[in-house]
Amino acid sequence: MLIKNYQTKTAVIVVHEIYGINRHMKGLCQSLQGYGFDVFCPNLFGQETSFDYSQAKNAYNYFMEKVGFTAAVLQIKKLISDIKDNYQKVFVVGFSVGATVTWLCSEEKAIHGVVCFYGSRIRQYMEITPECPALLFFPQEEKSFNVDELMASFDKENTEVLKFNGQHGFSDPFSPVYNEESAKHSFNVMISFFLK
Repeated sequence: MLIKNYQTKTAVIVVHEIYGINRHMKGLCQSLQGYGFDVFCPNLFGQETSFDYSQAKNAYNYFMEKVGFTAAVLQIKKLISDIKDNYQKVFVVGFSVGATVTWLCSEEKAIHGVVCFYGSRIRQYMEITPECPALLFFPQEEKSFNVDELMASFDKENTEVLKFNGQHGFSDPFSPVYNEESAKHSFNVMISFFLK
């Protein structure tokens, strides 16, 4: 999926979560395009249909078995390499597993910034030191780990970690855990980050 303005100097790569390119990802891409960015949202699954929220376990298993972090990172790094010469700035934003993929790409010198929305698996890759400014957004609560403990363990240059009210998935207006206030606030922080 690609939304082009043809006159912009900034590209934003959106890395989807386990559900694929669903309504949330499409809406986000259109919103970003409205700010004048060229937006790229590669389909990591290679299939047109996205998973429903009720299929979360199947979607996660599909991602881990058919794609995996290594292949997803390679796909995003290839896209970065393919487009970097056409733009003054390239940003990457990811959601959930896409946020972990984004974090794993943050050592790329061609990127000007990354934004990671509730990348719970980032905690397994704490050895990463971003080469670019990194914004990490976590929810107040996560099922699998203590958010405050993880946030306290971040002592990295270039990295800002913020916590928002709500649960994993708070920025998705189609999710049952959507938190409108946190979604708007985090989106505005992200746009300011891109426009700096």
